[in-house]
Order: sequence, then C-alpha cells, then structure tokens
Amino acid sequence: MADTKKEHPDIESENKFIKKRPNFVGWAVFLFTISIVIISLVSVVFPALIASNNSTVKALEELGVVLLEVDAYQAGVWAGALLAVNFIVFVITILYFKKRLPGSIAKAINFVFSFEVSKKVAFIALAALLVIYVGASAGELAAEEEWEDYIGLKQRVDNWSPEQVATQFEPHARYFLLASSLLLFGNYAVIPFLSSISLVLLTYFFTVKLTEKRFAGLVSAVILLQSNIFLTYDTTVSYTNFWIVFYLLSLYLIFKAWPLSPVSYFLSIASKAMTVMFLPMSLFFIYRANISRIKKIGVAASTIAIILGGLIAASVYGINLSVSTGTQEEFNSDEFWLGFTSFSYQLRFDGLVLLFILPLVVGLYIASRHGFKHAESMMVLLGGILFTAPLLTGYTDQTNQPYRFVPFVVFFAISVGVLLSKRKI
Repeated sequence: MADTKKEHPDIESENKFIKKRPNFVGWAVFLFTISIVIISLVSVVFPALIASNNSTVKALEELGVVLLEVDAYQAGVWAGALLAVNFIVFVITILYFKKRLPGSIAKAINFVFSFEVSKKVAFIALAALLVIYVGASAGELAAEEEWEDYIGLKQRVDNWSPEQVATQFEPHARYFLLASSLLLFGNYAVIPFLSSISLVLLTYFFTVKLTEKRFAGLVSAVILLQSNIFLTYDTTVSYTNFWIVFYLLSLYLIFKAWPLSPVSYFLSIASKAMTVMFLPMSLFFIYRANISRIKKIGVAASTIAIILGGLIAASVYGINLSVSTGTQEEFNSDEFWLGFTSFSYQLRFDGLVLLFILPLVVGLYIASRHGFKHAESMMVLLGGILFTAPLLTGYTDQTNQPYRFVPFVVFFAISVGVLLSKRKI
C-alpha cells in the first residue's frame, strides 16, 4: 500500500503532462493501427481484390492456364453489414460529441460509460459466466480430437523428455503441460481447457486493472466468451492457448510483480516461438505503463536480456531454431499482401470483431487524446498482432492459421473494456 501511495503523484503528474503536450506518439500509433485495419478490411468488402493482383495468378493466366473467373470487386457477405454498421456508429459518435443526440439516447450512452458494479455482483456474474462456459464446453474433453496435427503432436509428446530442452528449440513448455495433463488427468485436453478458463479470468482482471472498472472487465470477458474462434480452440490439444495465457500474464505482471513478467514472457515463447514477434508491442506497453521509470527500465531490460540470452545460447550450443519458427525465406511481396487477407476469412464467423474493429480503433484514439495512455497500448497490440500475419507469410514458409487470431480477439475484448474506463471521454 505504501508503494502505491508513493508512486501515485508521479502517475498523476505524468498523466497531466500527457494532456498538455501534443501527442505525437498517439498520432503515430493511430496512423499505424488504422492503416493495418483498413488494409485488412479491404478483403472483407472485396474478398478477391488483393488476391487478383497476385503475380502467380497473372503468370498462370499468361501461360494460358484457365482459372475460375472471379470479379475482383465482388462484394463479400459481410460488406453491406460492415459499411452500414460503421456508418451508423460514426454518425452517432459525431452527434454525441457535438451534443446533437436526443437527450434520452445521450443519457443512455453516458449511463453505460459511468455504470459500475460492486465486487459482490462482479464475482457472482463472473462465476456465472464461467459455470455456463465450463458446462457448455466440458463435454468436448471426452471427444477424440480431429485436427490433422493431433496425431503427430500426440506422438511427439509421448516421446518427449525434459532432457531434450537443451538439444532443439521446440515449444517445450507446451509439451511439458500436455504431458502433465496426461499424467495427472489421463487426458491431454484437461490442462489446455484449464488454460482457456485462465485466459478468460486474466482477460477480466487485466481489463479491471487497466480501467479500474469491474463492469469493463465483465464486458471484456463476455466478448471473449462469445467469440467463435476462441470457442473453436479452447479445448484443443493441437493449438493450445498456453502461449496467449503466458503473454497476457506477462503484461499483467508488469503492474503486479514486474520481476516475474519477463519469466512469463519467456514461457510464452517456449510455448510458441511466434510470440517473439510481440516484443515491440510489449516494450511499448511497458513504456506507456503507469509504473515508475526504474521498473520500466528493469522489466524492459530483463525481457530483452532473456530473449537475447536464448538466441545466444541457441547459437553457442547449435540448437536448431527452424523447427518451431519455420524456414526463413527472401521477402515475397505477394505473400506479404496475401497475409492481410487472412483477417477476413479466418474471422468470418466473428462478426462482432469484423464489424466493430474500425470504430474501436477510432474510439481508442479518442480515449488516448483524453490522456488514457493504455488506449495507445491497445492500438499497438491490435495493429501489431494483425501485422504479424503478413510478416509471417512474407518472410517465412509458414501459413496463417485461424488459431493465431485468438490473441487478437483477446485484445479486441480488452480494448472494448478500455473504452469503458473510469476516465471521462
């Protein structure tokens, strides 16, 4: 408690400074994120537009290969709803800030932004959500998994031992947890399911920490629990959520126990190497966090040191990195641009995300203009995670799989909660 009081004046003065100076960082973050989101939404409106300009398609046509004719400007199934919803939301937003909305509507909006629940109500609501979720999903644990990667992964886990950690760079933390699940529960899927439950709880507590509102945390938890892509992979063994849980925990620990944050981030990388690409986003989050400068330097330096130490150790001991990270290739611009299209079809059953991602980013920018720095961090996380898709396809031989968008849905849910922050916007 004493530390909190001691740091509070610094945090307040920092926030006041943010409001008074021109927020060039906020502008840069907004332009980056809004650009990535708009490019990603192009394929929602015109699914074939980016693919039709692919050089491989053009080369095949020049060789006389007959391809199925597709209109590059044929509208997608979500196009009409996307344009209509965004038009309505932006009109309401403009009228709200211009104070031109009818009094009853403006009052309802203000009520939502100011609404809060007690600790008791929040506890009961969160418990009820988890009971419903567990009751609806627990039956999946008894079913044999049908993903193509399951058989190979099962064989790998069965033959895994801790001694192999020093010989090859693989998701050993993931293997350990899966092996533990089989040993303790006789089922590979139990700990992955517990991990997904933990992800819901972390989403709630992380949102509450950022916003200082329990209601915002509940909203974020509900948005995550209704997500089709989250529910698709919540009990899977082939595509576990371990890496996302450890990564989100690393951000949460920045506030709660910062020396443990780099450890959690390392475990995230040890669960899935792709999390290394999240390092710039983590550093920005640390930079904008409401903690002392000493803690910022400590957690940032420790995080970088752990990653560099791991790379150096891999080089010294000849550990093969390509097994988990994919084979590096020369930059392929066609594959890079095709990477942006994965957003539209991988999230095609998550209509809430598709329809409201653009208004959400604009709302986060408005919040950042009013001094809420975590809004900028959320923009960086949303834009950065979306940008990993084209980077992955442009520079490696890997393809974009749907489960890689689960962290995007998680931070989408948290970002909605951020808009409900205590700070008046």
